[in-house]
Amino acid sequence: MKRDIEFPAVEGVTMAIAKKPNEEDLGSFDWYVYLINNNTYQLRNVLITSKGFGVEQNEGIKTATLRQHFDTILAESATMIELIQPETFALVNEFWISFYLDGSDKIWDRKFVFMPESVAEANLIHIELLKMEGILHS
Repeated sequence: MKRDIEFPAVEGVTMAIAKKPNEEDLGSFDWYVYLINNNTYQLRNVLITSKGFGVEQNEGIKTATLRQHFDTILAESATMIELIQPETFALVNEFWISFYLDGSDKIWDRKFVFMPESVAEANLIHIELLKMEGILHS
C-alpha cells in the first residue's frame, strides 16, 4: 500500500535554469536546465521527466514530456539536462527526478517546479558552480 512506502527527503540536489552566451550569435543567450548535486556522493540511475503546462487565452496548453536518463551524476557537480526555450517561461515548468544514492538500493525522488515568469532577468543570481547567471531552485 502507498502508506507503507517510505519517501525519504532529498537533500543536496537542486535544479537551475541558466543562460549561456550563444557562440554562433554573439550578443544572444541560450537557456539550459542543470541538475546540481551538492552532495559528497554520486547519484546513480538518474531519471528526469520534464514538462510545461499552463493556460493561455483561456486554453490549456502543454509541452511534450521529455525524459532523460543518466547513469551517474558525480558528487559536487552540475550536469546539463536540456535546452529550454524562453517561450516556455510563461508556463509552469515541472521536473521530476528519481535516482539511487551511491551505495543504496532505496529510490529517491523529488519534483522541482518553476512557476510562470519566475525565470526572468530580474530574478537572476550568479551560480558559482556553473559560472553563469540563472535561477536556482532548491
